[in-house]
Amino acid sequence: MIVRIMGEGQVRLEDSHLAELNRLDDELLAEIQNGDGPGFRRTLAALLARVRELGTPLADDSLEPSELILPSPDATLEEVRELLSDDGLIPGGA
Repeated sequence: MIVRIMGEGQVRLEDSHLAELNRLDDELLAEIQNGDGPGFRRTLAALLARVRELGTPLADDSLEPSELILPSPDATLEEVRELLSDDGLIPGGA
């Protein structure tokens, strides 16, 4: 799966990592629904850090279609709320 972090670039992520990322996504969704700003900020940072750790960066000039687009680290709670589906940011969660 190709994942883009807005403002950063793309990484290739194995599907086997989706369960772990979905747990963080579910936590993030709950924090957004509860308006928990500090929790949201902490969990978004953790989610993006895990994507960076687990993923293999693609070359900057690579133009692969992204299957998943995640918000930038400085995105606000309101901005991320607009990106959400019923499953959160990552399909298959919640």
